[in-house]
Amino acid sequence: MFQRSRHRHAAVAVGVLALSLGIAACGSDGETEAADLDGNRVGAMESYGVGDQFTATEALSFSLLYNNHPNYQIDKEWMFWDELAERTNVSLETVEVPLSDYEQKRGLLIGAGDAPFIIPKTYPGQESAYVSSGAILPISDYVDLMPHFQDKVAKWNLQGDIDSLRQQDGKYYLLPGLHEDVWTEYSIAVRTDILAELGLEEPATWDEFREMLRAMKAAYPDVYPMSDRWSIPTPLGALQNIIGPSYGYDTMGGWGYQNASFNREAQEFVFTGTMPEYKEMVEFLHSLVAEGLFDPESVTQDDDTAIQKLATGKSFVISTNQQTLVNDYRPALAQNNPNATIAKITRPDSPVGSVNAGSRLENGIMISSRARESENFVAMMQFIDWLWYSDEGQEFAKWGVEGVTYTKDADGKWILDADIDFVGINPDASKHLQKDFGFSNGVFAYGGTTELLQSTFSEEELRFQEAMGQKETLPVSPPRPFTEEEREQATLWETPLKDYVQQQTLQFILGQRDLSEWDAYVAEVEGKNAQQYIDLVNGAYQRYQEEHG
Repeated sequence: MFQRSRHRHAAVAVGVLALSLGIAACGSDGETEAADLDGNRVGAMESYGVGDQFTATEALSFSLLYNNHPNYQIDKEWMFWDELAERTNVSLETVEVPLSDYEQKRGLLIGAGDAPFIIPKTYPGQESAYVSSGAILPISDYVDLMPHFQDKVAKWNLQGDIDSLRQQDGKYYLLPGLHEDVWTEYSIAVRTDILAELGLEEPATWDEFREMLRAMKAAYPDVYPMSDRWSIPTPLGALQNIIGPSYGYDTMGGWGYQNASFNREAQEFVFTGTMPEYKEMVEFLHSLVAEGLFDPESVTQDDDTAIQKLATGKSFVISTNQQTLVNDYRPALAQNNPNATIAKITRPDSPVGSVNAGSRLENGIMISSRARESENFVAMMQFIDWLWYSDEGQEFAKWGVEGVTYTKDADGKWILDADIDFVGINPDASKHLQKDFGFSNGVFAYGGTTELLQSTFSEEELRFQEAMGQKETLPVSPPRPFTEEEREQATLWETPLKDYVQQQTLQFILGQRDLSEWDAYVAEVEGKNAQQYIDLVNGAYQRYQEEHG
């Protein structure tokens, strides 16, 4: 039932003219003069608006940096590619980079001027390092070419979120994924059969979470109750990112760590790695290690090792999201211990109350400045707008082809074909939506309406989202864009500061450095220009407030 007539993508080279990376600004938020693009409209649709299917007027090919996920390695025979070409008359020339090397390789390609035109999987804030060089496009100058993007920003009242991306020149350089509502993906998975065995309830606070681990340790003294994953390339990246916001506004750690956090009471930025709230998070995690509740090998082990420990009863608790719960943990447990059960718990509350850190902006796309001189530039922007921001494009990227990979019921709900699995919808199916067809691929499928987002959620996951939705959502930090000169200076400080904080954080957590040395650590961080950096950030914040409100 999965056979479709295949055709080869028409390969048409995209014309690229040599140019300086420093492209002059063309306006603000899409106020592009039509005359400026007269030579860049080859392949573009003359009339293209909200609800329109983009189809290039001639076969085109665009280069794209591709984050190659180990769970569904790229396959040039995926239905996704053929169907995309059939609908849009566009093929993609992928420059493939393994997930583990993506950020480093992206930086090297951009720095060398060799980056593909389309650079996805870039999280808000990561684009800032490339602004001063002129290597990426001030995309806010061209969003008038993207009716679906503009429509969702207006309809979902996202302008304030978009403003958080603006640089010192008032422009933004990243096209973020757009969500209708805030949602939380990551939390903690717990062996619920062990909870039942020990007469324990799901922990409502992080203190109760620690008590739960203590009870597990008492019953199973030879086991580390929690052994974690997602530590490569950022040690404890997921766990710190999950726990951090519980200890105070903008107390981000791990994946979400940034050197500057906004103190809303003082209305100024402070250095994250020396905040009292950050210290509380470190102390909490240290207590888990010190009491034998948390496997210290979590800092360096790969995901497969962590999953194997969970599957074989050497641990009971691990960081999770919906996909890993269904695709990794439950099958591994079923193979080794058919009586075991595991669930994703609501993120516990903390000393600051019931809070949830989240944004309606998802990872997004940078555009190489070289693309602006392509004769196909307007067509490329229309293509991006359709695939990543139109309702039809988002549905296609997520679900695939109606009548082939899915159907819809009388209420318009999506129903996955019975012989295709995704996040455990059809666990006995012979095919997989990502691995065999290329849909629900994280490079292309993100953002959209809450209905689309939750269309693959189980009842269990919907209950989790409802519970997280009851928590107070922390506001987005205000913009603090640097001038070109400030950015150059900040870049010299940012990475050494971040690296040192994360290095010392792990030492404190693991007990390799005693917490009594915290004040000495703070002094060491200050010696690495932490205060000068924060002064720079606050100066940029105040200037932006005065100039833009």
